[in-house]
Amino acid sequence: MKKHTKTIIALIIGVTILIGGVWMINETRYPDVPAFDDHFTRKFLNKDKKVDDGFYEFKSKTGQYTMWFPEEYQIIHKDASDYVKDDTYYEFLKASNNSHDGYKGYIDIELSEKKTNKEKIYVEGLFKNRFYINDPQKLQTDTTRIYYDSAYIYFKGTDKRVIMDFNKRTPSTYAGYIADKNSERVIEFYFDSTEHLSEKSAEKREEWIIKILKSITFKTE
Repeated sequence: MKKHTKTIIALIIGVTILIGGVWMINETRYPDVPAFDDHFTRKFLNKDKKVDDGFYEFKSKTGQYTMWFPEEYQIIHKDASDYVKDDTYYEFLKASNNSHDGYKGYIDIELSEKKTNKEKIYVEGLFKNRFYINDPQKLQTDTTRIYYDSAYIYFKGTDKRVIMDFNKRTPSTYAGYIADKNSERVIEFYFDSTEHLSEKSAEKREEWIIKILKSITFKTE
């Protein structure tokens, strides 16, 4: 009986070691960066496609667009409202970095469809609500129209204050509206940070944001 018990224990230990070994081999297949440490986030990423320094290709679960995803960020999925996918043309996700110095960055991305002939109204509404402006900065790629801007936002009591003068305060928040030139698909992009940057660092962050905005590519219909 004792011999039989020892055999069973040895078998269990052997299977456990084997499973652990297989798991470790599978884990080493992924890049050693925070985005791939999270099992939910890695479902959206192509581990074999590092598109630029610090970025991997992200593919929406709707199949409607791809973009560059920062390797230090993870998609938040603590509750049902953090990631939402509804049919083919709506998706919302939140992501944050795993900061070790007390500062956090947050990204919100929302895919939807909006009437192209009302684009001016949507854009003005977004930036007026966010920054109290009607005329954001503009960029274009071969397939998208990009509207974006940034500011430092704080509250004095319940009063929202917006500082857009880069010389007075570096931005803490960015907003982008990316419209597909060939359909009614749009993406609203938001970035917020708790970190106060120097002017030089803020310029680098804006370059980082613009890289993400310009990388958004809608699927050809």
